[in-house]
Amino acid sequence: MELSKANLAKTDFWNSNNITLPEFDIDTVIAATTVNPTWLHVGAGNIFRAFIARINQRLLNQGLTDTGIIVCATQNYGNFEKIYKPFDNLSIICDLKADGNTGYEIIGNITEAIPANYDDPDKIKRLNEIAASPSLQIISFTITEKGYALRDADGKLYEAAARDMENGPSHPSTCMGFVASVLYERYKAGGYPLALVSMDNCSHNGDILKASLLEIIDAWTAKGYVEKSFREYAGDPSRIAFPWSMIDKITPRPSDEILNKLTALGIDNLNSLRSPSGGFAAPFVNAEVPEYLIIEDCFPNGRPALDKGGAILTDRDTVDKAERMKVTACLNPLHTSLAVFGCLLGFTKISTEMNDPDLNSLVTKMGYNECLPVVCDPKILNPNDFLNEVLTERFPNPFLPDAPQRIATDTSQKLPIRFGITIKSYMDERPEELSSLKLIPLVIAGWLRYLLAVDDNGNAFEISPDPMAGFFQNELKNNGITFGMKDSVSGRLNKILSNETVFGVDLNKAGLTPVIENYLDSMIQKPGDVRKTLHSAVAN
Repeated sequence: MELSKANLAKTDFWNSNNITLPEFDIDTVIAATTVNPTWLHVGAGNIFRAFIARINQRLLNQGLTDTGIIVCATQNYGNFEKIYKPFDNLSIICDLKADGNTGYEIIGNITEAIPANYDDPDKIKRLNEIAASPSLQIISFTITEKGYALRDADGKLYEAAARDMENGPSHPSTCMGFVASVLYERYKAGGYPLALVSMDNCSHNGDILKASLLEIIDAWTAKGYVEKSFREYAGDPSRIAFPWSMIDKITPRPSDEILNKLTALGIDNLNSLRSPSGGFAAPFVNAEVPEYLIIEDCFPNGRPALDKGGAILTDRDTVDKAERMKVTACLNPLHTSLAVFGCLLGFTKISTEMNDPDLNSLVTKMGYNECLPVVCDPKILNPNDFLNEVLTERFPNPFLPDAPQRIATDTSQKLPIRFGITIKSYMDERPEELSSLKLIPLVIAGWLRYLLAVDDNGNAFEISPDPMAGFFQNELKNNGITFGMKDSVSGRLNKILSNETVFGVDLNKAGLTPVIENYLDSMIQKPGDVRKTLHSAVAN
């Protein structure tokens, strides 16, 4: 049996394998969405299909909407088309439960999958039509933190961003340039309202999206590519809204084990692909069951009944508190900590790390003792309960193939949010307690040790993709910091640790440089030093 729209009619096969099917007529939904699109999503990755697309599918199943989601990608066009087109835009969601059982559901509400490839005029014409449609209510995003970045750690424009600003809206190459371009089409078509909703793990993600988008539009306005009234339109919250959101669902890369399970069920046309950037994609997604999506209820052109599909709609302040709780304290910094030390210590699964007493103590003590004290209670979620679920159910789930190598991707883009905000909170609210921080500085030192690309056995390993990794590796090298050095690193990290773009704060001013230096000193001299330092730090 192949995964295809035609084969969904063979219900005996799917039912016999306990695979849940869409409860709506796919062709009817495609027809309605083609004429009156309501939701365009940018970023076709795993979290989108495992959670966001599913919210819309639940609404379709309940008869609460009659349109699906159109998805587009602004990079890796080849793999994007390979995981959608051959399967009629269908996906299989595999729910990996902590008891070892797996639930399967076919997602059938993706009506079009369009690469935003400006070398293909027909594709761009269609995306412009969608963006200009008065019925469009939402453009949502899961493009990771780096998808919004226009500048490097030194504040210099990336070459692609500078090119987009210089050349105008006709042929952008960045995701933000693409969004600015299609928004211009919407403005010209009638200036219809719209919500641009970032669903990425970024603090105040709506503001990050808005700032990057308006920076490009400002450049175009200054050069006369677009009218000043377009800038006013894009900056008018009554017409273009940038709601904040908090999303949480651990969605590892497609697992070969899950691929084998699906093949064993008799679905024989599935595969898994690796992109040039190191990411993985497949027509199936494996993910944990717990999921949270909290969105600021700010949709100037209306919205679907998202709350009936699994999202929580609330005000901006509550989103802010919930996001801060998760991203800066109760999950993401703990994930990054396990990623850094997991890679150094040779682990390949997050769940296995949680069986290691030192690593378990690291994230438990960091979560409760260093992160949680500066988190405001969002009320809609209890921080202690959320953290307890992460530490006792989600991270230890042995059936979730989540790897530290995946989490270590783009760490330089994550540090200012996952650790910098907590450090800044101590600087602003509890300066007398800064000196008590031990484990957060340990992880920062661990990341610098990780960048040496030598594990705790003294063997070279390949670090995960990260746009700033090469920069910091050169900084370490230029300061004479290498594995096996016997001299102290004291005084050699000042420039590195002053980088507020990457760390979120000047760690020198925070007074954390000496403890970071001491930790790094103790981890670089010989094999086994990472384990020894970790054990000593969590024992105190």
